[in-house]
Amino acid sequence: MQLQIGDIQETALVTLAIRASETDRPNARIKDYKAKEIIEKLGVDVKKYDPFMSHEGVVARTIMYKNQLDELIQKYPDALCINLGCGFDDKFVQVDNGRIIWYDVDLPDILGVRRKIYQDRERCVMKEGNALESEWTKDLPERNMTIVVMEGVLEYFTKEQVQTCLHMLCDSFKHGFLLAELHHPFLSKNTKHHDAIKHTNATFQWGTKSGKEYIELEPRLSLLSEHSYHEEMKKYSIRGKLFAFFFPNLNNRLALFKW
Repeated sequence: MQLQIGDIQETALVTLAIRASETDRPNARIKDYKAKEIIEKLGVDVKKYDPFMSHEGVVARTIMYKNQLDELIQKYPDALCINLGCGFDDKFVQVDNGRIIWYDVDLPDILGVRRKIYQDRERCVMKEGNALESEWTKDLPERNMTIVVMEGVLEYFTKEQVQTCLHMLCDSFKHGFLLAELHHPFLSKNTKHHDAIKHTNATFQWGTKSGKEYIELEPRLSLLSEHSYHEEMKKYSIRGKLFAFFFPNLNNRLALFKW
């Protein structure tokens, strides 16, 4: 595998670095050996991408996404699952029940690099696609339920782009679930103060105080649940508990929508 630092978007380095370093810990809460392999192949010092609070946040969201996916897949064991804006994430191996069909979808340049790392597998296929357009959805197999995962994606979209994406999903799939990562408007104005993202060229865009604001953009959606990453982070450290106590509304959340 030949990779250069230019192959990897900086925001992807944040999650890769964190998943790799957590995997190396004696009592790792999550294990991602592929992330560890990628970081080792790149041979770069990624400490700046792995500060404490971002580390805890990525670990928390990984656990929370897996738990929510496990619950949905248990109810819909033959679901069509789509990781939209997949980057270098490999959720399929975390939740595969032997029956789901999974698509890892992202832009052509990202998938070009991803294919240096991963190969298509039985029931898990990479597909080029844009979260703001519907062309990629037209030849997907039909299943009794569609589950769409968007982790670390929507916070970089403007309000108009979020609405376009939501319309596209509801138009393209008769019914489904959306697992979406949401962030507070405060973060949109303070990207430069984020402990990890400040080291990249990325900028947080439209934020929400509640997932209900998504319903205003796409009334076909209903909000089933919304949970702050605090709920997981505070289990593991005093700093996590203090952050949850003093800044209860400023962390990212996992929202579950249905249409």
